[in-house]
Amino acid sequence: MKTQELTFADNGRLRVMLGPHNLNLERLARRAGIQATSRGNKITLKGPADSLAEVEAALLSLWERAGQDGVLETADVDAALRLSEGGAGDVSALIIRTKKRVIHPRSPNQAAYVQALKSSDLVFGLGPAGTGKTYLAVAKAVAQLIRGDVERIVLSRPAVEAGERLGFLPGDLREKVDPYLRPLYDALYDMLPADQVKKKLEAGEIEVAPLAFMRGRTLANAFVILDEAQNTSPMQMKMFLTRLGEGSRMAVTGDPSQIDLPAGQASGLLDALETLKGVSGVGVVRFGAQDVVRHDLVTRIVKAYEAKEKKRERARNG
Repeated sequence: MKTQELTFADNGRLRVMLGPHNLNLERLARRAGIQATSRGNKITLKGPADSLAEVEAALLSLWERAGQDGVLETADVDAALRLSEGGAGDVSALIIRTKKRVIHPRSPNQAAYVQALKSSDLVFGLGPAGTGKTYLAVAKAVAQLIRGDVERIVLSRPAVEAGERLGFLPGDLREKVDPYLRPLYDALYDMLPADQVKKKLEAGEIEVAPLAFMRGRTLANAFVILDEAQNTSPMQMKMFLTRLGEGSRMAVTGDPSQIDLPAGQASGLLDALETLKGVSGVGVVRFGAQDVVRHDLVTRIVKAYEAKEKKRERARNG
């Protein structure tokens, strides 16, 4: 057991970091398996050296966040510890700023993903729901549009099924398509005021469209996102990837474990990952249960399904 003492200069900022009744500090200590107490402007930590180093890094990260945002949520506390445990180091350069939110990576894989979105022209974000793969891509797209790095955002999804049989649904084209694009709209409204989303949609600065609408186009000076990409066919995926024009970046997100295609039909996402392996300018980031940033129960649900799938694989392999 080792003892470590940390001193912080600003008591007001320290109160934000510690949380009401020191709940943030208690949460960190409980998750790391150490003892932590605070008195005045000092925090005392007791526990194994490795755990103390992780908690110290997490506290210093939260100290910075408390100074920037003036408020901390439980998810921020968990994220700080995940990042320190994963050795992600200082991720301040990866902060994404939009009109409504300042978005911080909340796991080492999220940090790697944001870095890939900065440095690669094409990025594949793979993993289960709740890992932030689509949300972070939309945030990065909005930030680049605000700064003028791109002229427009194009968000797309396969609608209904890979075959996109929209004709069987009631209503006009927008009414047919919108329910399948709703998660993309939700992310946009999280980043921008509603009136700005409406104006940018009307002006064509933001376009939300089903995958079938991408055929025959060249998307220049744009940030292009394809969501639910596991439900594309190889032909659809090739069509989409070859829309990339000058000055554009592309993010492709999906969950390879949730393919809804008819039995025997190949996934365009899996085909693209195999085809583009080793191609310069292509980034691939794989998320897992440890990256889920929704309710704690979602993490446990994802882990349970992952364990079940691994058990099935072992049975298949003998």
